[in-house]
Order: sequence, then C-alpha cells, then structure tokens
Amino acid sequence: MTTEIKVPVLPESVADATVATWHVQVGETFSRDQVLVDIETDKVVLEVPATSDGVLTDISQVEGATVLGDQVIGTFSEGSDVSAAPQAASAPAASGGASKIIDIIVPVLPESVADATVATWHVAEGDSVSVDQNLVDIETDKVVLEVVAQDNGVIGKIIHVEGDTVLGAQKIGELNAGATANTTATASSDEAVSSDELASPSVRRLMTEKGLSAGDVTGSGKGGRISKEDVEAAVAAKATPVASEKATPAPVSQDLGERSQKRVPMTRLRKTIATRLLEAKNSTAMLTTFNEVNMKPIMDLRKQYKDLFEKTHDTRLGFMSFYVKAVTEALKRYPAVNASIDGDDIVYHNFFDISIAVSTPRGLVTPVLRESDQLSMAGIENGIRELAIKGRDGKLSMADMTGGNFTITNGGVFGSLLSTPILNLPQAAILGMHKIQDRPMAVDGKVEILPMMYLALSYDHRLIDGKESVGFLVTIKELLEDPTRLLLDV
Repeated sequence: MTTEIKVPVLPESVADATVATWHVQVGETFSRDQVLVDIETDKVVLEVPATSDGVLTDISQVEGATVLGDQVIGTFSEGSDVSAAPQAASAPAASGGASKIIDIIVPVLPESVADATVATWHVAEGDSVSVDQNLVDIETDKVVLEVVAQDNGVIGKIIHVEGDTVLGAQKIGELNAGATANTTATASSDEAVSSDELASPSVRRLMTEKGLSAGDVTGSGKGGRISKEDVEAAVAAKATPVASEKATPAPVSQDLGERSQKRVPMTRLRKTIATRLLEAKNSTAMLTTFNEVNMKPIMDLRKQYKDLFEKTHDTRLGFMSFYVKAVTEALKRYPAVNASIDGDDIVYHNFFDISIAVSTPRGLVTPVLRESDQLSMAGIENGIRELAIKGRDGKLSMADMTGGNFTITNGGVFGSLLSTPILNLPQAAILGMHKIQDRPMAVDGKVEILPMMYLALSYDHRLIDGKESVGFLVTIKELLEDPTRLLLDV
C-alpha cells in the first residue's frame, strides 16, 4: 500500500516551511519511527518519522523547497521486507584474533565545568562497534559531549553506568580493539540479536525509559522487529517491577489503580535552568513593559521578496532576521540595555552578541549569534538556522553557549499570545516575541483587521530606568512597523 509523507501541522504564526534534509532516498528501505525528513521553520526543525516499515518510492519536494502545513512531499510503499537490508557494518577484525584494550575516557571538560554525568550509553557490553561510532553521551551543565570509538572492536567492561558523576579524562569503560562479537560471545546466535537491529532509535529510547531490554519485549513486526506498541504491551504485562541491580537512575512509577505517577531525576541541563531562573527572580529588580506592533508591513515585504531573497541568498527569509536587526539598532541607541552589572560596576559592551532562545529535546538553551551588527539579513537567517540545527542534534559547544548581551525569545511559534520572559543572567534585558494575531484596530478613525503582535521587554530596574526601557521598546516597534528605516538607519 502506498502512503503519503506529509508536512506536520505548522504553528499558527508560521506561514510556511522549508524541506531541510531527506535522510532516505528513493528506493531505500527504512523501519517504523525512523526519521525520513527534517522540515525547517523560522525557529524549530520538525522531524517526520515513518508510520511503518517500507521503501521510499517518490520525493515530490526536494531539499530547499518551500512547503505548507499538511502538504504531501513524498510517498512510500508499506510492508516491504526491511530485514533484508544490509546490517550495520562492523568492520572485520584481525584474523589472528589478537585484540588491544583501549580505554574509553571522558573528554576534557571546559574550565568552568567541574564534573559531568554519564547520560546515555548507546552500546552494551559485548556489542560490536566501528570506528567513530558514538559510544556514550556525557552531559555537562549545558552541552552534551559525544565519546566515539577510536577503532573497530567489541565493548568490554562498562565501568560507569548512566547517571554516574564523572570527571574530565576519567576512564568509564573499555574497548577491545580488533575483536569481534564471535570471539567474545559464543552464546546462541538466536539470543544474540542486538536491540539496534530490532528497534528504531525512538523505540530504543522508549525501552530505556521503561527499563526494558530487547529480551523483555516480543516484537510483532517482520523479523521480530519491535514497535512502540510492543514496548507498551511489555510494560503492561509486567506483574511486579524488578529492582535493577545497577545504580542507574530509572524512572520510578507508582501503581495507584487508574491514577499513576512517575518520578524521574532532573537532567543537569534542567537543574541549571531551574537554578538560573530562580537566581534571576531573586537577585534582580525585574520588571516587564509591554507594547504591540503591526506586523503587516513586514509580512507584505516578506511576501514580496521571499522568493527572490531565497534565490539570491540560498536561504529563506523569516521574521527573526527583522527582529534581530531591530534589536541591534535599538541597542545602539540605548547602551544601558546592552550593559550588565558586575558587582558594584556597570559593564557597557561595545559589541552586539544576541542570545537566541532555542527549544531542544533537552530543554531551553540560548546559543549566541555573534556580531549581529556586522551580519546581513541572510547572514542572520543562516546563523540562526545553524544554531537551531545544532541545538536539535545536541551539537552545541560551550563556545556557542557562552557570552551574549541581550536575549530574544519567540514563544509565538508555540502559540503564546503574551508572556513575561525571565532575564538570562548576567544580561540586563530580554525581549519576548509572541503570536501574530489578527485583531480589529483603529486606523485613521476606521476599524481595520491587522496582524498584531505583543512585545514584552523584561529588564533589570537596577540598571535600566523606565524611560530607557520604554524608549527601547518603542524603537523596536517603530522599526518593525516601518522596516525601511532599518536600511536607512533613521
């Protein structure tokens, strides 16, 4: 049966999207829940997973194409035998059987990071691995570091399990380089099937969350493949939970009849977010001022030049580039908003590094767009796109996260109509953008329906006075309602 591949439903404030990356090509087989294509909007990247096993039969919208919500961008044929696809290559080991033990160690941590946590082991003892394969994720306060295999071989001992606190350059496991699974495990081949071969990445993550291994779940798919429904069935079939012998912090569920609850430990990132937000509330004189902006001029300008802009610069024209340009110009006019407090001193910055709030699977992060005053509209769009993709893939580095003089957060992509954003310390101000909503407005004595958006500026009243905060916000409003002023510098 042929199934259509469609663009997900876009947020209300997002008019269209772009096909970013096809992860499969026509004729290739894939498994259920495998990501087929990434769809990029102004700020977030949406993944389109496969609804069943199959073979890709057609790609109607190639990478770079502009698409709408719920638009058909390809088709695939269901029910093909994906078990016949070539298995993940594990490089042939030396025929002599000799192996060398290589230590798996934590990468060197940044100077400001004291320790880290073993977040996720992607392999288990006895698994065959290939060179440069990601073995384990190490989580610090803000970034996730990947530890890859230095050679082909088999995982030996895992010393530190998920949840353990480790230091930089500490040994956490061993890799038997040059060995093969046949030399380290002679158990029956029927029982040695790897969960990687039986389940997609999203299903494996679900199994990890539920505390299940491949042996605990009976696959109902072809070749014994495991689906999400199989995992849920295995969880329901568990009569009594068995305590794990390992010290791995697993979700704790309580059976309260029809009511249930689950307790999971906070990730390091979530702990850091909680600490910093609480510190911002308790250590600053935070105040929020509001205004609203008519987005029709920008929407008309974007509609007129969107195709030409994309053809000229090979990137789509979104709203964020207008926001960043307007904020940068307003920061030039109001230096106190671009400053910060350090003890009893005020530090005025003569550069413009803008933090962009990005929602990732791990939580909200604020990577920094450097030297925004030196960037063109296309440069801003490309910079934000790169940061969003790195955030989604967990590739943000400490350099991407540190610094920043002012933050822009756009809750409008999720449908937020109005909010009071919290300061991103040590910055003195943050601008909240919101959903673009059609509303009746009085224009020259007549009522017109206009696309309006609320602006919210939270600021530290210890440093920024009311006159400066309101003037800053009004400047942004005027620049957005008359975007030609951005070009004329007036």
